[in-house]
Amino acid sequence: MSEEQGFTTRAVHKSRSGEPVVEEPASVPIYQAAPFIFNDMERFAAVGKAKISGGYLYSRWANPTVDALARTIASLEGAEATACFASGMGAIHASVASAVSAGDHVVSARQIYGGTFGLFNDYLPRTGVEVTFVDVTDLDEVAAAFRDKTRVLYFETIGNPSLPVADVDALVAIGHERGATVIVDATFTTPYLFDAVSHGVDLVVHSATKYLGGHSDVTAGVVSGSAEAIATIRHLGIDYGGTLAPLDAWLTIRGVQTLALRMDRICANALTLAGFLEAFPGVERVTYPGLASHPQSSLARKLFERGFGGVLTFEVSGGVAGGRRVLERLRLASPAASLGGTKTLIVHPASITHTQLSREEREAAGITDGLIRVSVGIEDVEDLMADFEQALS
Repeated sequence: MSEEQGFTTRAVHKSRSGEPVVEEPASVPIYQAAPFIFNDMERFAAVGKAKISGGYLYSRWANPTVDALARTIASLEGAEATACFASGMGAIHASVASAVSAGDHVVSARQIYGGTFGLFNDYLPRTGVEVTFVDVTDLDEVAAAFRDKTRVLYFETIGNPSLPVADVDALVAIGHERGATVIVDATFTTPYLFDAVSHGVDLVVHSATKYLGGHSDVTAGVVSGSAEAIATIRHLGIDYGGTLAPLDAWLTIRGVQTLALRMDRICANALTLAGFLEAFPGVERVTYPGLASHPQSSLARKLFERGFGGVLTFEVSGGVAGGRRVLERLRLASPAASLGGTKTLIVHPASITHTQLSREEREAAGITDGLIRVSVGIEDVEDLMADFEQALS
């Protein structure tokens, strides 16, 4: 077209060179675009019909940066495919919804994230799906909860926040013997610490906001499994609209590159801090899968060869008020509702993260009023111990 185009026309269109980039960029590009422009009308029609395969039309359906993250996570999980969502709850919702219909039944661990409990306890029954909550460490109770219409068995590798360790192999056997889809939230263990797919899990979900992103600057969720199952889940995500944004996908890709390095440091710090707190006067109980005092310590050592995760809990006297006083006195560990970043974060579940549960429900899940959850970061562990010492003293 003529160079006599108007100022605004040139401002809008001159950034399009039309020339392919032969050299591969060292970092995955952020395709920060909603629609994609076509010069070939037949291809436009073909991609428009396929929506999520063979090209890119509209980023709610597919985006190159998001697909790059999906390929990376699928590889780390040893899975055929991965679907990405705007949050961990988006991934959990789509995963469960892909396996149930009105009239179906779900068996779920009682010891789960408060947001997941809210979804299962409040929302799913309104869609005609009933949920039975069980103690994930009681295999007889889990098996007895199944019905003819049970379609899903759901649990977390390490429960949030009371930290029970799930006997994944035994639970997968129970679920598959009864024809259920086994869905596991492996956020606390990550693909680096635990290979859920090789243990027979059908769908493994993560809040990528946590360790996968790793820097407390992204909200994302992923679910991995067979190509057939993930295709169904991706279409649900398209219809629900819980699409992951390209920038958030890029941030998660960046974070995943240092996952192994961060988890090694975080696990080492958490084990040292847990041992320090367990020996500290005035601390009533410390729970961490790497401690010999943990009820499933032998199982944890069998499942998690590289480390036991970055989350520990401890209890102080004084209930809710006592827990809050500790949070107020800490200087390095920061009060925050999330976990899995480079900074050590601390929260009081009874008043912050698990308020969806009644006091009776919290106690049944192992969440006492004085329980404090610590997400250990990558700081120098000597500084962390000094911070907790001054706060608890």
